[in-house]
Amino acid sequence: MAEFFSNIKDKLSKVTNAIGGNSDRELPHAANGTGLTSPESEAQLSTQTTTESSEYVVEDSQPLKESKLDSSNNQYPIVRRDWEGLRRLIAWWEIEAQVTNLQTKGKQLFSLSLRRWEAKLPKKRRGESQENTELQENTELQENTELQENTELQKNPQKLKFRHPRFWIGIGVASIGGGALIYCLWILHTLDKSLPDVNDLSAFNRDGTLTIKAADSTILLQSGPATRDKLKLKEIPEQLIQAFIAIEDRRFYEHRGVDYQGIVRSVVSNLVARDLVQGGSTITQQLARVVFLNQERSIRRKLREALLARKIERELSKEQILERYLNLVYLGSDAYGVGDAAWVFFSKKVDQLTLAEMATLAGLPPAPSEYSPLVNPNFAKKRRNLVLQQMQEAKVITEVQAKEAMAEPIAIKQSSPKRFQVVAPYFASFIRKELPRYVSKDALEAGGLTVETTVDMQWQKIAEQVVKDAIEVDGRRQGFEQAALVSMDTKTGEVKALVGGGNFKESEFNRATQALRQPGSTFKGLVYAAAMGAGFSPYDSYEDAPIIIDGYQPNNYGKKFSGWRSISDALTSSVNVVAVKVLMDVGFEPAMKLAHDMGIKSKLSPIYSLALGSSEVNLLELTNAYGTLAAQGNFIEAHGISRVVNQRGDVIYQADFKPKQVLDRDSAAITTWMLEGVVQGGTGGPAALSDRSVAGKTGTSEKVRDLWFIGYIPQVVTGVWLGNDDNYPTAGSSGTAAYNWRDFMSQAVKGMPVEEFPKLPKLEGRKGSIKAKPVQPNEIIRGMIVNDDGAIVPYNPNPEPKRREWQDPGYQEPTNYQEQTHYQEPPQ
Repeated sequence: MAEFFSNIKDKLSKVTNAIGGNSDRELPHAANGTGLTSPESEAQLSTQTTTESSEYVVEDSQPLKESKLDSSNNQYPIVRRDWEGLRRLIAWWEIEAQVTNLQTKGKQLFSLSLRRWEAKLPKKRRGESQENTELQENTELQENTELQENTELQKNPQKLKFRHPRFWIGIGVASIGGGALIYCLWILHTLDKSLPDVNDLSAFNRDGTLTIKAADSTILLQSGPATRDKLKLKEIPEQLIQAFIAIEDRRFYEHRGVDYQGIVRSVVSNLVARDLVQGGSTITQQLARVVFLNQERSIRRKLREALLARKIERELSKEQILERYLNLVYLGSDAYGVGDAAWVFFSKKVDQLTLAEMATLAGLPPAPSEYSPLVNPNFAKKRRNLVLQQMQEAKVITEVQAKEAMAEPIAIKQSSPKRFQVVAPYFASFIRKELPRYVSKDALEAGGLTVETTVDMQWQKIAEQVVKDAIEVDGRRQGFEQAALVSMDTKTGEVKALVGGGNFKESEFNRATQALRQPGSTFKGLVYAAAMGAGFSPYDSYEDAPIIIDGYQPNNYGKKFSGWRSISDALTSSVNVVAVKVLMDVGFEPAMKLAHDMGIKSKLSPIYSLALGSSEVNLLELTNAYGTLAAQGNFIEAHGISRVVNQRGDVIYQADFKPKQVLDRDSAAITTWMLEGVVQGGTGGPAALSDRSVAGKTGTSEKVRDLWFIGYIPQVVTGVWLGNDDNYPTAGSSGTAAYNWRDFMSQAVKGMPVEEFPKLPKLEGRKGSIKAKPVQPNEIIRGMIVNDDGAIVPYNPNPEPKRREWQDPGYQEPTNYQEQTHYQEPPQ
């Protein structure tokens, strides 16, 4: 039993030695391993242990000074110990569980030994023996513990210093400081890992900007805070570069992103001048802020700015940094970059600027509005002179040059930023409306997008001139005021040219994409394509004769009928009656479905007049549908956007349109063969090209309100529309549209390799790919027509001309006639 308690004392002694002095209260007696307190005598200890049952309180709470602790002095203040303090300390160091376990095992062994001892003693002495045994064991335990503690204290007096408060205050301060340092290092590491790729600088566009480019990278439109005149560093005069470096970052070539000397110098200079004469941020920091950060005033933003600047310096050369900075820095009045600013303030290119003008621009970055020569000429002049002074101090100009430049007045010649005038405005407006189909709303709101398009600028210029000439020349004679043209690549669906009107400034309404007009006979090409798809033959015959179907009477031009005609012949001559009859045999549903599959997106009505183009469509979708015929039945959606890049240079949209076979190749080839006949010997004759075959169809809507021609060669399909916005009838013909089609195509495809249309396939035994669903009319009246009075009468092929009797109109007084009451002599 003594050995067991000795083990417990040893373990407790080790524990208390490890945690000694870590509490403001004195350690409990049983756990005191430092020997700071000890009883005066064993007798006193025994007495106190017995009478107070090991529950002690501190009598002397004053801390001992280290000078009083002499190892040779065995007299120490007696401190009564409190076991509750030990439990708290043990819990603090998370070892209470181990001590509790030892106590439990000790109690178990003690209880077992005690029961065995009691079993051997007489019954009367068991109670007395138990009491004496407990007293002896407690006394022995305390004696051994105190003896061991005093011995260890005498051997190692250095442990006493751990009791001193200043030691633990120092430890606390060091721990807090170390933790703060580690936290700061962790924050810096996290920020560094979250930094963006600085290579994005080359493709950067500000938030809220939109840039639309042609296929050859010509900029069509820039909206928002965009740099409109980007320059290479070699295109920027050396003195202009030196001016910016002198005033913004004199040690640009010496630091690595952050200039600590420059920060101190700028603070001192600004305090002395009592004005903002120098900035603390380097050019690299300013570039990082413009591209990757915002104007938030926070320590985190400044840390990111500094880290980004150092990263930029590691990965880009000084020349690359300068080029990007000088193209992106905002200089006021919607001018971004030195190229824009030179034009906005002085109507010059950068290589035409004087030294004084260069210094004026270099002084703008800190406060573009305050130092603007357009807003505050006097402030601008003072700032300019300061820049010249800094350039002189930096020895990049001489004193004479500085004085001459300072003597110059501020001479402003303001101009609007470049490219505020949109190139190809109708095409650009089409792209802006198409963009939400391919880019998310969040990306559009964020802005900074660059849209790469399919337009061919050479074709676009030709198209714009053709439309202009059509309106100014043909329109005057034939009574139309507007025109539109669309041209597409049949193999890719790319829109190569699009003009939606004569003058975008006067009317932004896009007649190529927004105007819904009746296509007239041009829709017949789609009806006959459905017939060929249903297995019909171009040689199938229909009678061109008067007919009334469920109250609807189709009429030909001039109300003439020509008897039996083949489908091919009827298409060449644009016979209306045959087209309606073919539609009835094919069915509304198959014809409309094929038209939609070929590119028609507008609503089509299942009525007999559908064959004659009564359902309204726009020019772009009708041209797209004819492009499907040119592509041998493969539909590819018309599109003008090839790629969209965000402000970081990431591609967020890439066009990937796959062809879809919506009409079998043989049926498409037969339809094309028939449409070739329209150009070779029919209404589309004016569209014929001298060096290659053309297929297409003319169209005229009711009362000649719309004039159409949609035609194609194997590689290109083009559509032309002529008319008036108010639907007022024209005095022209669809041949005028065909003529303007030829005017465009003869220039656009000049030099393009000649390709032949597919040969006419074998017709005998051919089966179609479309199932016909013939229309079952309720009533058909043949040989009758509806006269002008609405009455149904027999058709007379040779009616007598109507004679109008002459009537003498009665005299009517003019409405604004007033009899003169007073005579006045004429002036002499």
